[in-house]
Amino acid sequence: MLTSSFILGVAEGHKFLNTGDIVFQLVMFIILLALLKKFAWGPLMGIMKQREEHIANEIESAEISRSEASKLLEEQRELLKEARQEAQVLIENAKKQGDLQREEIMTTARAEANRLKEGAKVEIEQQKEQAVAALREQVASLSVLIASKVIEKELTVDDQEKLINDYIQEAGEKR
Repeated sequence: MLTSSFILGVAEGHKFLNTGDIVFQLVMFIILLALLKKFAWGPLMGIMKQREEHIANEIESAEISRSEASKLLEEQRELLKEARQEAQVLIENAKKQGDLQREEIMTTARAEANRLKEGAKVEIEQQKEQAVAALREQVASLSVLIASKVIEKELTVDDQEKLINDYIQEAGEKR
């Protein structure tokens, strides 16, 4: 237990409780705390507050940037989807156009082939008629020649024409 002699001190030089030193140290500690608060703690808290605000602003900025990037990404996806759809439509239209052109070319080629075939038939018929006419003329000439040799007499031009026409009529009827 503490006795009053301890507080007032022992006369022989033992331990004294020096209240003046304690008060002085307590006042110095409070002054030190006040100075620290004013010159160290205040500016340090200001810097920390600024840092906190800066980080909050950066986080907000990052969120805004992230949302804008998300919007842009979605827009790009939509544009890509639209471009793919347009490309598909263009491909389908090109296929349809190609099919139409192919059909048109085929129809034109068939018509041209038929026209050439008909033209060839007409030409063949004309050539045939010309060959038959030439053959008739040769047969008529040969017939006249043979007839003149058989009869051994000279026929007049009128008689020759009459014989030729008669022979042609007979050849046409046999045909």
